Amino acid sequence: MKLTILGGGGFRVPLVYGALLGDHAEGRVTRVTLHDLDAGRLSAVARVLADQAEGVPDAPEVTATTDLDEALRGADFVFSAIRVGGLEGRAADERIALAEGVLGQETVGAGGIAYGLRTVPVATRIARRVAALAPDAWVINFTNPAGLVTEAMSRVLGDRVVGICDSPVGLGRRVARILGADPDEAWIDYVGLNHLGWLRGLRVGGRDELPRLLADEEALGSFEEGRLFGPEWLRSLGAIPNEYLHYYYFNREAVHAYRTAERTRGAYLRDQQGAFYEEMGKPGTPALAAWRRTLADREATYMAANREAAGVGERDEEDLESGGYEKVALALMRAVARDERTTLILNVRNGTTLSVLDADAVIEVPCLVDANGARPVAVAPLPYHAVGLVTAVKAVEREVLAAAESGSRETAVKAFALHPLVDSVAVARRLVEGYAAEHPGLAYLRR
Repeated sequence: MKLTILGGGGFRVPLVYGALLGDHAEGRVTRVTLHDLDAGRLSAVARVLADQAEGVPDAPEVTATTDLDEALRGADFVFSAIRVGGLEGRAADERIALAEGVLGQETVGAGGIAYGLRTVPVATRIARRVAALAPDAWVINFTNPAGLVTEAMSRVLGDRVVGICDSPVGLGRRVARILGADPDEAWIDYVGLNHLGWLRGLRVGGRDELPRLLADEEALGSFEEGRLFGPEWLRSLGAIPNEYLHYYYFNREAVHAYRTAERTRGAYLRDQQGAFYEEMGKPGTPALAAWRRTLADREATYMAANREAAGVGERDEEDLESGGYEKVALALMRAVARDERTTLILNVRNGTTLSVLDADAVIEVPCLVDANGARPVAVAPLPYHAVGLVTAVKAVEREVLAAAESGSRETAVKAFALHPLVDSVAVARRLVEGYAAEHPGLAYLRR
């Protein structure tokens, strides 16, 4: 079975390959094709993968190419993990937004809109090439903003594209651990959009254990989200929000922390990964060791500005483990390729799951997965406070899609202005002007 990874020179690709190395069952991936526009990054990642495969007799064969069509032909699965504009673009997204006094995060607020406007046209073109060259392939989208990009690709590929994010899985695992439950045996009631969701229950043996956690002050403040939001706010909500909701619930504090930080997250990653790829360009560099060292630093500093804003200090060691997006991807592939029925939290088209959204809206919920793909399970209605955020942000995503299709700068302004974290139409207009001037990928927005 062939897996194609778009964005194959990306830093997190070895996580995916490492998961594949542990899969020895029949019907496993035997060929991996890396595609990237940057040949140097491709070469660096291929070296890391070669080190990972050393001593593994049945390791998947790895090839690399800068030709998209070559990469897609014969693919059974396509992982899309592209970054349009690179980390330099992300750093600019953050800088331009913060100069206007609004959040510039990669997927949330102004920064997420700018990234989406750059990415949607490229993702749509990729979807069309997949449809033409590998029509039976399943596309697993990692590209941020994951829900928005998945929805754009679904307009071409329908339900054969599924979005993945490790945040809900990581949240579910942390809550299960605090409750003394096996996360693989627990049913996680989670619902929302990508980076805008809530864990509303965790059932073990048919019993919801979340009320027990909400009633325990010490336990509630002992894990990442409890420290980030505070036990009092979590009890008020009656749910555990995805960590990205910190940007909404504590927006003023987050913006202040970002504006006063030495570097934004994007600038930090740009510099850190730039140093990694530069080091990899030197002959004799121990590739896997250099990658692991860089990864450890990356995970330890994740959402550092938010923790500073909340006054909670560094991450605990047990919170450094993410949800393992590569493990979710492998579980998804296994379920589809081998008809191994499982349940995963994924980004898929809504259908009739949430009545406040239309059928084509991509949402993030538990899904039943088998050879027929991923189908969202029925969930309880959203509370009104969540309805407001979910529908507002989905309206913004639809304006981004419309702007990307039409090239209308006016529609792009509307997308920024409607976002709950952009507080002025005048600011929205300046943001569009600033982003269009900075990014060649937004040249399509007509004046």
